[in-house]
Amino acid sequence: MNSIAAVAQHAPELREVEQFLYREARLLDERRFEEWSELFTEDGVYWVPTLHDQSSPDEAVSIFYDTRDTMHARIKRLAHPDVHIQAPPSHTTHLVTNIELDPDPLPAGEWRVYACFVLAEFRRTEPRWYAGRYEFHLLRQGGDFKMRMKKATLVDCSGSFTAMAVYI
Repeated sequence: MNSIAAVAQHAPELREVEQFLYREARLLDERRFEEWSELFTEDGVYWVPTLHDQSSPDEAVSIFYDTRDTMHARIKRLAHPDVHIQAPPSHTTHLVTNIELDPDPLPAGEWRVYACFVLAEFRRTEPRWYAGRYEFHLLRQGGDFKMRMKKATLVDCSGSFTAMAVYI
């Protein structure tokens, strides 16, 4: 049996993938950013492109393109008491739905997962809404998953945005 067939035999159950994505969203809503960043592999990236069909962050500028190092720098800034963009801090709710597990594994035992999302944010007197589609590349490590990539393509990704400090 080749290695891809062996990995395919150990495909995750949709329910366990759903639970992982719901936990990921809850950590963001609870502003537990350090714990959230630990859900990524060491080489994991968080990416919010500016084009719907953007297949690489090198094709065009991105709204966000964070490695683990830049995630930690952003999280440190968000926790600073003088960060004006989050004074007062935002309150968010991530809704994750239409979760699909691609049945064919990617190389190195990764699994591609698709989902839709709506993010409600409220800060001061201003509600903001974001919606779009996720693509995750998940890798099983130990008894849980790690994200090698989280790509959030906003419905209005090619539009203009005011300063954005929340994780989509």
